[in-house]
Amino acid sequence: MELTTLWFLIVGVMLIGYFVLDGFDFGVGMSLPFLGKDNTDRRLLINTIGPVWDLNETWLIVAGASLFAAFPEWYATMFSGFYLALLLILVALILRGVSFEYRHQGKGKNWTRWFDQFIFWGSVLPPLLWGVAFANLAQGLPITKMDNGGWLYEGTLFTLLNPYALLGGLTMLLITFTHGLVFVALKTEGDMRDRARALATKVGVVTIVVGAAFLIWTILQHLESDSLWLIVTCAALAAVTLIGGWLANVRGREGWAFAANAAAIAFALLTIFMALFPNLMHSSIDPALSMSIEGAASSQKTLELMTWVAVFTLPLVLAYQGWTYWVFRRRLSRASIPQAAH
Repeated sequence: MELTTLWFLIVGVMLIGYFVLDGFDFGVGMSLPFLGKDNTDRRLLINTIGPVWDLNETWLIVAGASLFAAFPEWYATMFSGFYLALLLILVALILRGVSFEYRHQGKGKNWTRWFDQFIFWGSVLPPLLWGVAFANLAQGLPITKMDNGGWLYEGTLFTLLNPYALLGGLTMLLITFTHGLVFVALKTEGDMRDRARALATKVGVVTIVVGAAFLIWTILQHLESDSLWLIVTCAALAAVTLIGGWLANVRGREGWAFAANAAAIAFALLTIFMALFPNLMHSSIDPALSMSIEGAASSQKTLELMTWVAVFTLPLVLAYQGWTYWVFRRRLSRASIPQAAH
């Protein structure tokens, strides 16, 4: 396997890791208005991700750094085309992170209410906008080749807000919401666990319908692709695991439901990556202007150095993250919330 293809896969795995891990963080944040009857409930929900949310978010930083180093042309073209969307995502992530740390620092209901709103909207906007961005990548964008060999995005913000991309954004929003609700059921006990499981069942039905529509539309757009069989396979696996997660949740098997939802997110993103391959960006102006993996990659020596760094560091990162989840594996309840936080 060529290093360019290897790093396309590595970047894809890092992005999948980010959406699987930070995805349930987003879902928990979105659940605050629905599951949080009072401040104790909301504090309980936040505590389910309190020890891990910032660690989960670092996968985005690692993926972005790897993307910049391995495929600088892809990085530059995406950031110029998705500039406003990425800025909104960054602002939302900052507000959400600040809110986790400061909502309990002040006194008064208004202080807490404002930060709860920041957590909610800071959890809604990123998956919605990420879904729009990735759907646009799968569909194709108006990019052209410049004289210096780079690529230029020639669309506007409204170019990105097309029906297919908006459906992709809604799909990502719903699947992360469902993922977060199942995580809440997995991490809590008592009434909160029952309410989270019941809401995950209801939201899961909508997620399956919307997700199926998005996957079918994706397949129909790539009927002439050389990777059609890979696209269909990944889409089918995404559908099967999503339905399997819903069934496991209905039966009260939160662990299996969480694993199945994680697999569904992974296969859904793999569907998009397979729709891209062997390009990084499709040109809707002229297929000949599409950005290929080889054309946008860094030099061979750069990729070789990055490969050695990844071989030594990624296992350590994975081991540390696994240890963190093991340490904070116990279920939480309202009784576990300190009285001062009530």
